[in-house]
Amino acid sequence: MKKKKKKKPFGKSVRTLFEVPNLEYKGRLSVLYSSQETFRLSSCPRDQRARESTPLPPPASSQAWLKTLRHRAAELQRRPSASFVLDLRVEHLRRHWLSSPSSSLSHLGNLRQKSLAVPSAQELEEDMHQKIAREMNLSETAFIRKLHPTDNFAQSSCFGLRWFTPASEVPLCGHATLASAAVLFYKIKNVNSTLTFVTLSGELRARQAEDGIVLDLPLYPVYSQDFHEVEDLIKTAIGNTLVQDICYSPDTRKLLLRLSDTYDRSFLENLKVNTENLLQVENTGKVKGLILTLKGEPGGQSQSFDFYSRYFAPWVGVAEDPVTGSAHAVLSSYWSQQLGKKEMHAFQCSQRGGELGISLRPDGRVDIRGGAAVVLEGTLTA
Repeated sequence: MKKKKKKKPFGKSVRTLFEVPNLEYKGRLSVLYSSQETFRLSSCPRDQRARESTPLPPPASSQAWLKTLRHRAAELQRRPSASFVLDLRVEHLRRHWLSSPSSSLSHLGNLRQKSLAVPSAQELEEDMHQKIAREMNLSETAFIRKLHPTDNFAQSSCFGLRWFTPASEVPLCGHATLASAAVLFYKIKNVNSTLTFVTLSGELRARQAEDGIVLDLPLYPVYSQDFHEVEDLIKTAIGNTLVQDICYSPDTRKLLLRLSDTYDRSFLENLKVNTENLLQVENTGKVKGLILTLKGEPGGQSQSFDFYSRYFAPWVGVAEDPVTGSAHAVLSSYWSQQLGKKEMHAFQCSQRGGELGISLRPDGRVDIRGGAAVVLEGTLTA
C-alpha cells in the first residue's frame, strides 16, 4: 500500500527575487533557516572560490537576528560601493509563517532599491498576496503569474502582474515592473526581447536595451491645483518651503508640488518631510501620493539632469519610495510641458535614489529606462 504524500498548504514553492540597479561588485551572503531553528551565514565573493561559513545561534527576536545579519553584511563589504547577494532559503516554514524571523529583509546592507518580484507557478489565495507583501515589508511586492496553463516563464512573452505595498494593492508600480522584468530577463533567462504584462493599468511592456530595461507606461496629464484646497496638506508635509507650482493627476491621484527654482538638489535631498501626519489632514481618498520636484541644474553635482524628485505615499503604506516609475509617468507629462522637451534625464533623490531616462512617444505614452540587477533570491516552502 502506497503512503499518501502530505500536501503542502501553499502548493509549490514560491521563488522571490529582489533587484537593485548599478551594482559595482557582487558577493554572496547566504542564510539558512533549518527545521531545527539554527542559522548559518556564509559569504562567497565573486573572486574567491572558497566559501566562508559562520554559524549563528537561534535569535532571541527578529530584530536581534537582523542586527547580526547587518553586522556580518558590513564585514563583507570591505571596499567602497560594495554590494552583496543575499541568498535566503527557508528549508522549513510553519503554516503560520508570518511570525518567521526572516521578515523585513529590506533593512539589510546596501540594497539601494526595494522591490520584490514573486513568479508564482500557481494561483495564490487572494489574501495571501497582501500577507506576503506585509511580511516582506518592502515598498512594493510584485506577483507575476502565468495567464494560461501551458505558459512557461522562460518561453512565454505575456504574463499577469499585480503590485502590493505593505498596506494595499496599487494600480501601477513602474519600479516593481522593472524588478519583474529583471527577474524574467536576467534570472529566469526569458528568451523574448519584449515582455507584456497584463495589469490593472492595462497592458505594460518591458524590453531589454543595451543600458538597462525600458518600460512602456501610460503618460498621465496633470492639471493646475488651487493652493487653498491643499494648503493644510502642503503645510503639514513641508512647512514654509516655497512652492512654485501645484498640479494634480486625477488618473493616479498624485499631487505634484514644484519647489521654488531658488532651491537646489541638495536642498531637496535634505528636506525633512512630515509623512506621519498626512493621513490626518488628507483622508478623503483624493490624494494617494505626494511628488516633490525641482528643476534640474545644468552641469550639476556630477552630470546634468532635467529635473529632480522625491515621492511619498503614506496613504498606501509607503513613507518614501526610493525610485518610482509611476510618479515619473506624471512628472514626464509636467516637465515636458515646462521644458519643451521629449527626451529627459531625471534623478529621484531619496537616500537610495536612482536615475531614469525618459522618452515621450507620439502615441501618448512614455518610455522610462532604468537599470536593474537581481541581488537577493529566496525560496518559501511550507
